[in-house]
Amino acid sequence: MTRARRTPLSTILALAVGLVSAIPAAGHAGGLMEAVSGGSPSLDLRYRYEMVDQTGIADTAQASTLRTRLGYATGAFHGAKAMVEFENIATIDGDEYNSTRNGKTGRPVVADPDGTELNRVALGYAADALSATVGRQRIIFDNARFVGNVGWRQNEQTFDAARLDYKASDALSASYAYLWNVNGIDFSDAAHDSHLLNVAYGVPKAGKLTAYGYLVNNDDAPATASQTLGLRYTGDYDVNTVKLGVTAEYAAQSEFAGSAIADSDYLFGELSGTAAGVTAGLGYEVLGGDGTSAFQTPLATKHAFNGWADKFLATPVNGLADLMLTVSGKVAGVKLVGVYHDFAADSGGTDYGTELDLLAAKKLGPHTLGVKYASYSADSLATDTDKLWLFAETAF
Repeated sequence: MTRARRTPLSTILALAVGLVSAIPAAGHAGGLMEAVSGGSPSLDLRYRYEMVDQTGIADTAQASTLRTRLGYATGAFHGAKAMVEFENIATIDGDEYNSTRNGKTGRPVVADPDGTELNRVALGYAADALSATVGRQRIIFDNARFVGNVGWRQNEQTFDAARLDYKASDALSASYAYLWNVNGIDFSDAAHDSHLLNVAYGVPKAGKLTAYGYLVNNDDAPATASQTLGLRYTGDYDVNTVKLGVTAEYAAQSEFAGSAIADSDYLFGELSGTAAGVTAGLGYEVLGGDGTSAFQTPLATKHAFNGWADKFLATPVNGLADLMLTVSGKVAGVKLVGVYHDFAADSGGTDYGTELDLLAAKKLGPHTLGVKYASYSADSLATDTDKLWLFAETAF
């Protein structure tokens, strides 16, 4: 099934043509053709099998899917570059799962529907400390907690946007993006009038401080519009033979563009230590809630946070407190990760449940093989859920 995006590509192309036409062309036709013909093609293939066993649903989900991405990026011409990337998600050997689009509601959800799309198409320009990108693009800020591409899903989230990046020095950088459309993982799209600002200052051995402001206005859901302002600190310190990692973050969310959402707060803190190739970390994250509404992260890569079973893609109205223990390392070149979560309400003291997440992945040149497992044990929220993934990926 091919799904067309609502945002007219003529808008993107008109902006691209305007930028290209501003570049002096006289005497540079050969250089332009060389930039176009001397670009780089790309091919990315990812096969994944996902099984979901969820209490309350008699049948399991069995999803076997293949993602194919084919792209081309030109060389630079007077600082300008262009790229285009097509993407296809195909079901292999049936679709015994609820893809959110196939109508199989009697099975658990695996949010990887079939479809073909123009995944990215953009024109970029770079000169000295300034760079700009206009078009359908991937945007990830910091750890993707607030703005990300949801890279785990077969169809990633992309943005129709104009982005500016400025690197004032090795220590100071700033990024701004205006979004007019968000292209979802289920081949849906949402018109936006959103502004994203991210400013970072980092000094070796002292850490990195990031300030951000995300004004998110989904025109299709104006009541959910929000303003999120925050600060994030990350730093690494050598203490004898142990490398300590520290992360601290705070954000405040409030109404925006006439919405009536309640004010809420976000807190995150993590302390980790690495020795002999093994890293262990203890973290605590709180998304505030007052019983009526809660702190939300509509543009985030949500799968990477609050458990891989995806039970908290939307924050419950009583909020969420997530106490997590992470252990990771490598054995014979195999990346191993284990995470344990203890979930509770931010207000009311209710225990939601616990979750164990496990990952083993091996890189073989441009190829990656892996297995991943998530087991959510419900207490008072949602239902017991087990998920298993097998995946293989290669990129050229």
